[in-house]
Amino acid sequence: MTDRGTLARALREAGVPAGHYWIEGVHEPAPTPTDFVYLRSLPDGGWETGVYERGTHQPVAEHATQAAACGHLWTLLGPPAAE
Repeated sequence: MTDRGTLARALREAGVPAGHYWIEGVHEPAPTPTDFVYLRSLPDGGWETGVYERGTHQPVAEHATQAAACGHLWTLLGPPAAE
């Protein structure tokens, strides 16, 4: 995945329920789900993927590029690779 828009489209096409993820500026479900996997930008220009649970963002990884963060979120949510 190269960008957030492409990732959101791919997740929709893969049938991932909309409430399972939050992608800053592209897919921000309202009302906000209780628990979800997220991708958001950081103040230093990097990107963060993580899990939002019980009202708290819990970072899983930081990424230097949007593409790397999108790839990580896809591995967390996308369909398993064909064997």
